[in-house]
Amino acid sequence: MGQQQLLLIILGVIIVGIAIAVGLSLFSAQSVQSNRDAIINDLNNLAAQAYQFRIRPTSMGGGQGDYSCFTIPSKMRTNENATYSSVPGTSTIAFTAISAQNSTNTVKVTIDSNGRLSGWTYAGDFQ
Repeated sequence: MGQQQLLLIILGVIIVGIAIAVGLSLFSAQSVQSNRDAIINDLNNLAAQAYQFRIRPTSMGGGQGDYSCFTIPSKMRTNENATYSSVPGTSTIAFTAISAQNSTNTVKVTIDSNGRLSGWTYAGDFQ
């Protein structure tokens, strides 16, 4: 084989290696983003349930204008996306989600007395 053919083979191997590395990087980034989106969706559902609890009268199993007795339903505390916890207060409730894929990836959010989500905080690869 000539030098030119060897050079083309080496160049081809390098290009294929770079293409594989870029593909893996894109796949990994998509996986992290997908997990983050799923966690945000779960937190939105939990926030809706907490607000419904807050505005419901105690005679119907609600909080009568108070988040302090709200607990995350046992089936929603852990799923394939994350593990969820809450810190209920009188007029606000804070939720924390720790990713099931990587425990350094977390999302925190606070729900106010009007049911609005605020103070989104992302850690780990979610930043």
